[in-house]
Amino acid sequence: MATWNFDPTHTYASFSARHMMVTTVRGRFDAPSAGKLEFDPANPAATQVEATLNAASVNTGFADRDNHLKSPDFLDVANYPTITFKSTRVELTGDDTAKLHGDLTIRNVTRPVVFNVEFLGITNDPWGGKRAGFSAETKINREDWGLTWNVAIEAGGVLVGKDIKLNLDVEAILIPETESTLQA
Repeated sequence: MATWNFDPTHTYASFSARHMMVTTVRGRFDAPSAGKLEFDPANPAATQVEATLNAASVNTGFADRDNHLKSPDFLDVANYPTITFKSTRVELTGDDTAKLHGDLTIRNVTRPVVFNVEFLGITNDPWGGKRAGFSAETKINREDWGLTWNVAIEAGGVLVGKDIKLNLDVEAILIPETESTLQA
């Protein structure tokens, strides 16, 4: 099984949520995400993934909202600086698709999630290495992780929707076997 590290300059973690029941607010985590996967295209069911996001790098494009998301009402980044994911199994659903099961930890609460993943392929890069691409998405209920802050709105409903869509675009770099042996 080969080791691949996420390329932090070409890996993106984004999210979206309903606002006031009628619009969608989108955001991302700007700090490079650390992650690695054990992946062999000949045996994708054996894939293992670990990833970490810097929670304080949340960015929706509006400083006041970003500061609120960093506060104890939401991510509480002073006490919980990272969001992590660790896979538990892979369920193949097609030639280039799978369900990636794993544990997502936000604010020290760990719950199972399932990402729908598409394998986008492998290519040689201009520097003599290999790159692999993946796209993944899931939907979670933020309240399952203790992110329960909300405000009722006059017209009915709430200010912030419970469902959060998570989207990942991952470019991973193959670690040469001599380097991955030294890291183990």
